[in-house]
Amino acid sequence: MSQAKSNQKLTLKLLVATMAMFGFGFALVPLYDVMCDALGINGKTNTESVLQPQGMVADTSRVVRVEFMAHLNQGIPWQFGPKQAYMDVHPGEVIQTAFVAKNLAAKEIVGQAVPSVSPGLGATYFNKIECFCFNQQPLASQDSAEMPLIFYIEPDIPDSIHTLTLSYTLYDITQSVDASLEVASLTATSSIPSRPKQGAAQ
Repeated sequence: MSQAKSNQKLTLKLLVATMAMFGFGFALVPLYDVMCDALGINGKTNTESVLQPQGMVADTSRVVRVEFMAHLNQGIPWQFGPKQAYMDVHPGEVIQTAFVAKNLAAKEIVGQAVPSVSPGLGATYFNKIECFCFNQQPLASQDSAEMPLIFYIEPDIPDSIHTLTLSYTLYDITQSVDASLEVASLTATSSIPSRPKQGAAQ
């Protein structure tokens, strides 16, 4: 009985620690957004995939240059960057490209990319159909991956916008993921009822 209580206390402590780490890790993201907003260089894009619009016609009379940038938060030991520095696209045209990442560390790292678009007004018209930023990106030591991005710019984007910069900041969330898995494992273990010892009084 005392062992079960001890397991429950340990599970509770680990759960609190995990929540604290998640809170600290993801607090960096809104702080990053606030700073960028204050400087006028950030715009949030959609955080979930959108369906490819049916019947949307590309405006071939216009071209918007989309520049791609990549940043590593706190020196995460990855190589991370776009396959193309920029693309000239027509509003309403569905575009496919990719970013490439390689884990240079001696251990597995789980990354999470957070996107922003500048100018901020342009984020409203930039839609991602598929994006690696929607998921966690685990990479074993020295492994590399090509991470897809499919997007389109809405045809009614203001004529004053000629260039959009899509920037991704990569965060290391390995400790948060590991702690979450450990808590889940301990929770599952502590929920299994202990068997009575043989020979115990009935």
